[in-house]
Amino acid sequence: MHHGTGPGSVPPAAGPAIEAQGLGKKYRRGWALREVSFRLPAGRVCGLVGPNGAGKSTLMGLATHMIRPTTGSLRVLGAEPGSTEAVLRTAFLTQEKPLFRRFTVAETLRLGQELNPRWDQEVAEGIVRAGQVPMSAKTGTLSGGQRTRVAFALAFGKRPDLLILDEPMSDLDPLVRRELMAALTAEAAQHGTTVLVSSHMLAELDSICDYLLVIANGSLRLAGEVAELRAAHALFPAPPGGPYPAVAPHTVIESHSDGDRPGVLVRLGGPVEHGGQAGYGRQGQDNGRGEPPTLEELLLAYLRSPDAPPLIAPSAQAGDIHDILTRDRQKAVTA
Repeated sequence: MHHGTGPGSVPPAAGPAIEAQGLGKKYRRGWALREVSFRLPAGRVCGLVGPNGAGKSTLMGLATHMIRPTTGSLRVLGAEPGSTEAVLRTAFLTQEKPLFRRFTVAETLRLGQELNPRWDQEVAEGIVRAGQVPMSAKTGTLSGGQRTRVAFALAFGKRPDLLILDEPMSDLDPLVRRELMAALTAEAAQHGTTVLVSSHMLAELDSICDYLLVIANGSLRLAGEVAELRAAHALFPAPPGGPYPAVAPHTVIESHSDGDRPGVLVRLGGPVEHGGQAGYGRQGQDNGRGEPPTLEELLLAYLRSPDAPPLIAPSAQAGDIHDILTRDRQKAVTA
């Protein structure tokens, strides 16, 4: 899914939404994030995936200036995290979704209006009213799902250029999740908003994300367009009861005998024709039909295989620190 520039849509802003170079955060217990470098182009809906404790929340905290880095550099929409420009153009929805419990829903939205120059009251009220949440109710009396809806209304109403969501829908039922996901993608497509969403719901990410960041053990494992990452891999089925196919010159990421499609997931190191033609194996041997993995198969393979080499696609590769500093100087001159 790409966010185009058709009727009613806004082209993404120039330059990356987030760019990290050698980013690291160390606590007393050790490194939560180490030597992370990537670029998230503007206008993407990006899934941030990894096991608990992998460093996802640390990365989001660094991007929103709630945490200071130990090493490296980070830019958000070309600005320093925590700068006025970055704060005004970024909305962050945490798992806790803090709200003033004694404020009514209407007062909460009024506060959003007072604090945000680009506030869109119509959008915010629409999200609240779609869930039949009373505007006169105090947020402390709402259910968890209703509070999540109000928090979403605050985030959307801000009209951010970058929307960061940390496990935002874990307390919602499937129908409401689907509704808010649809609102999320419509918002991104119409206004060119960049979305970074952390979630464990892999199938759900598949329906909304066109970009991907996978973190495990504090390191970046996969980064890039979903389509280019899937195209760089193939799944070769294992014959029932037989040996796994030979897959050289490809790099094996994972071989497994369970799941819907047991077989060998490889990163392609040579030609393969998907969808019915033979893969290329040792000495030209026919390895069966290589198929593109689903997003969920790809994610699970990398999360279960910590020793597999990382893959940072060209679109996700950060410029070196000199490129970042040069852009900062050019921005200062033109400001």
